[in-house]
Amino acid sequence: MKHCLVILLLCAWLVPAQAHKPSDSYLSLTVHGQQIEGQWDIALRDLDFAIGLDGNGDGALTWDEIRARHAAIAAYALQRLQVAGDEGVCPLKAVEQLIDSHTDGAYNVLRFAATCPGNAAPANLSIGYTLFADLDPQHKGLLKIDSGGATQTAIFDPDSPRQTISLAAPDRLAQFGAYVKHGIWHIWIGYDHILFLLSLLLPAVLLPGLREQRQGLRGAFVDVLKVVTAFTLAHSITLTLASLSLVSLPSRWVESAIAASVVLAALNNLLPLFRGKRPVAAFAFGLIHGFGFASVLRDLGLPQGSLLASLFGFNVGVEIGQLAIVAAFLPLAWLLRKTWFYRQVLTVGSLAIALVAAVWLVERVADIKLISA
Repeated sequence: MKHCLVILLLCAWLVPAQAHKPSDSYLSLTVHGQQIEGQWDIALRDLDFAIGLDGNGDGALTWDEIRARHAAIAAYALQRLQVAGDEGVCPLKAVEQLIDSHTDGAYNVLRFAATCPGNAAPANLSIGYTLFADLDPQHKGLLKIDSGGATQTAIFDPDSPRQTISLAAPDRLAQFGAYVKHGIWHIWIGYDHILFLLSLLLPAVLLPGLREQRQGLRGAFVDVLKVVTAFTLAHSITLTLASLSLVSLPSRWVESAIAASVVLAALNNLLPLFRGKRPVAAFAFGLIHGFGFASVLRDLGLPQGSLLASLFGFNVGVEIGQLAIVAAFLPLAWLLRKTWFYRQVLTVGSLAIALVAAVWLVERVADIKLISA
C-alpha cells in the first residue's frame, strides 16, 4: 500500500510537469534599413489558455477554430510586443498567420512588419516583451535579430521584459553569454533529459548490484563523474554534428528515442539491464539526447559570423545546468542513502519515472497532434 501511494504521488508530480512545462516563444526580426520583418512562433496551447481558441470546448483545436481567432491572436500578441528605434516607436502590423510544428507541439506563426520613424536606419532597437507575463512567470521569449548579415539573440522573461540591442557589429562575448544562458535554460526545462540523468544517478551512492552495502562519498563522486562525462561527451558530439547540419534525424524519431532512454534508464534501477555499465549506457543514449538539444538551436538559429562560438556557448550552458542538477542531487542522496525514503525513491520512484516516460513514448510514437483535421 505504501508503495502504491508513493507511485501515485510521484506520478501526480511528474505528469503535470510535462503537461505544463514552462513555455517558450520564438521571435525573429529581420532589419532592412528602416523596415522590419518579424515572425513570432507562439504555442497554441499557451494561446488557448490565454484567450481561448477551442470554440466548441471538445479539447481538440481545428484549423477553422484557430482561423476564427486570428484577429484576437494578433491583437493579443502585438499588444505585448513593443519595438522602437532611435527616433521612436516602430508600429507593428500583422501580415499573415500560419501553423507550424515544434518538438513540443503546434505553434501559431504570426508574421508582421514595421517601419521605424526617421530618415535613417536605426542604430539600436529597444524591445519590450510582456507576452504571458501575467499568466506564466516562467515563460521565456527567445529573440533572434538579423541585421546587416549579423545575428544576435536575447532572452526575455517577466524579470527582464525590456532590452536595447545595438544593430552594429554584435558583442561576441555578450553573444556567447546569451547562448550559455539558452543552454542552461533548456536543460532546466527539459524534463525528459533531467529524468534520464537522475535515473542514472540514483544508484550512485550505493554499490551497483549490492544495494545494502554502502560506498564512500569519493566512490559515489567517481561513479557520478563517469556517468556525467560519458553523457556529456556523447551529446556534445551529436549536438555539434546536427547543429552544423552534418547529420540530421527526424525529430519524431529523436523525441521517441529520448523517451525510450528514460524508460530503460529507470528500469535499470529495478532490473540489471546494463549490468554495471551505466557509463556506457549514458554514452549511447547521450548520442540521441544530443539531437534533442540541437532542435533548440535550430529554433534559435546559429549566427553564421560566430557559429562555433555560439554552439560552444550553448553546450557550456547545457553542462552548467547539468552540473547544477548533479551538485544538488549528490549531497542530498548521500545524506538520505540509508533511509527508507531513499529506498522508495530508488525503487518505486524509478518505476514511476518509467511509467511517465512510457506515456511520453506512446504519445511521441503515435504522433498525437494538438490539432485535429
